[in-house]
Amino acid sequence: MQTTTLYDQDFHAWAQRQVELLRSGQLADLDIENLVEEIESLGRQERQELRNRLGVLLGHLLKWHYQPEARTKSWAATIQEQRRRIQRHLKENPSLKPYLADAIAIGYEDGLDLVNRETPLDPKQLPQTCPFTESDIFTQPIDWLL
Repeated sequence: MQTTTLYDQDFHAWAQRQVELLRSGQLADLDIENLVEEIESLGRQERQELRNRLGVLLGHLLKWHYQPEARTKSWAATIQEQRRRIQRHLKENPSLKPYLADAIAIGYEDGLDLVNRETPLDPKQLPQTCPFTESDIFTQPIDWLL
């Protein structure tokens, strides 16, 4: 079975074969075209992960700030969890830090969608650009009192 055919028929087997070829130094036998595509895809996935987590975090921060009467322990836990996961993701992928401002802008749009789905708030009545500073997003205390 040729490598490019293997890529189309069994991705896992193709990936394992590429690892074998790399480890054994058989670079001429690598499926360069698909390897390049997959490596580019990995970078896109890391950016998407950052945007997705920011969307959840910003949506919950919006709910927290604009519906104080409805605050729940679950919201506080989600904010804390997303902060921790984003910080860990940025530590593991420091080259994403210059992309953070763009990711926040995109994540904020997703956060508005979350607010629209999960609350009676009208997202059109909320700020249309992110009102939170990076400090607000990542370090502003979220105290949950029972």
